[in-house]
Amino acid sequence: MNYFIRSGQKRLGRLGRLLYAKLAIMNLAFIGLGKMGAGMARNLLRAGHTVAVYNRSRAKADALGADGARVADSPADACRDAEVVMTMVADDHALDEIVFGRHGIAAAMKAGCVHLSHSTISTALARKLTDEHARRNQGYLSVPVFGRPEAAEAKKLVVVAAGPSDVIERCRPLFDAIGRATYVVGDEPWQANVAKLCGNFMVISAIEAFGEAYATLRKAGVAPQVFLEIMTTLLGSPVLTNYGRAIAEENFEPAGFELRLGLKDVRLMLAASEECTSPMPLASLVHDHLLSALAQGQGEMDWSSMTRVVARNAGL
Repeated sequence: MNYFIRSGQKRLGRLGRLLYAKLAIMNLAFIGLGKMGAGMARNLLRAGHTVAVYNRSRAKADALGADGARVADSPADACRDAEVVMTMVADDHALDEIVFGRHGIAAAMKAGCVHLSHSTISTALARKLTDEHARRNQGYLSVPVFGRPEAAEAKKLVVVAAGPSDVIERCRPLFDAIGRATYVVGDEPWQANVAKLCGNFMVISAIEAFGEAYATLRKAGVAPQVFLEIMTTLLGSPVLTNYGRAIAEENFEPAGFELRLGLKDVRLMLAASEECTSPMPLASLVHDHLLSALAQGQGEMDWSSMTRVVARNAGL
């Protein structure tokens, strides 16, 4: 969306906003309708966009079909007539298959079409996607998001984008449709993936800190719930408060973010830190605790259940 349309939106008030909304409507493909993707796709439909959806298990796509989406038979089919293709899948393997596999999107996207990858992936795959789409005269942005499934449904995600500025501006209405704030962190798409991995590292580090503190508090006979109130007063972060409460109450199911996926993200974080020759000793510790939790059958539980490993180490 160019500067004059955005300026007109500000100058013309309601008329300008209506014009902006009309001009910003796009033909989209959305691939990956899990806990996060379904809410994101639904908000794009609510914003008035035309959306074709695909998911490996068709029932999830059919649910969006009831809301007005076109249900596609393959990733390639979803790309038909799409101006922008948005993907939200679990890991590198899943995204590689969607892009490069049989009926993949790379061969199906028309020239000028843009791929927005919202998945938490490796920097290596982000660079591979950047090169491949450029070779095909297509656009590519890494646009990971922060937030749990309920935030995706409520349009309260924090969007992190990196890539060419003109492509980011073209796609900004889509970011506005799925999130409450957008941050541009660089000109190279892989930079957004590093930002997302570092953000997830900060969250899991806070979980580790809660686990260690609660183990000591319980052994000292102090209720974690009271301590959480103190920390909420001092730190005042909804993320810390919500995780602190879940850990204090040992409420790890259903998972908002599965531990096995958290372990994947920490592995990617360590790979990125090695690539940048930037030691992250706390990330290594958290990796080992997550791996221990996975070995003890906690892979499908919320990643905050890692604190059970800390508690067991303390003899609780």
